[in-house]
Amino acid sequence: MRYVTLALFLLFTVGGGSLIGIYNLPGEWYAGLAKPSFNPPDWIFAPVWTTLYIMIAVAGWRTWERRFEGPAMQIWFGQLAANFAWSPVFFSLHTIGLALVVIALMLALIVAFVAISWNRDRLSAWLFVPYFAWVAFASVLNASLFILN
Repeated sequence: MRYVTLALFLLFTVGGGSLIGIYNLPGEWYAGLAKPSFNPPDWIFAPVWTTLYIMIAVAGWRTWERRFEGPAMQIWFGQLAANFAWSPVFFSLHTIGLALVVIALMLALIVAFVAISWNRDRLSAWLFVPYFAWVAFASVLNASLFILN
């Protein structure tokens, strides 16, 4: 049963993130935005997010197995909700400022998850460190796009 739960976490996280990506493509609007010099190439996003979603899923699964009703699990679900909200807000609604608010919330929840997991499940906390780094970078990118456009 334990690995069935892991499979469900992977399906929910990787599958959900993939579907959101498919239904909220950057498109012409994004292509027409003024971008900072450090804007990464488009091809990098899919492999980075796939890897991060796997790590997010494993951390969520480990947290669920340890204590599914605790605050760490609530924070985990909160960060994923913010994560899943960002693409529609940015790419479909074209609201760069609101997307900046969403990504700031996501970043805060990632930090909260690392902090609350650090003493209980160090591996889950470490699984969120690359996620933190990427979302911190994405936050700077989002802020730059807001300023430039």
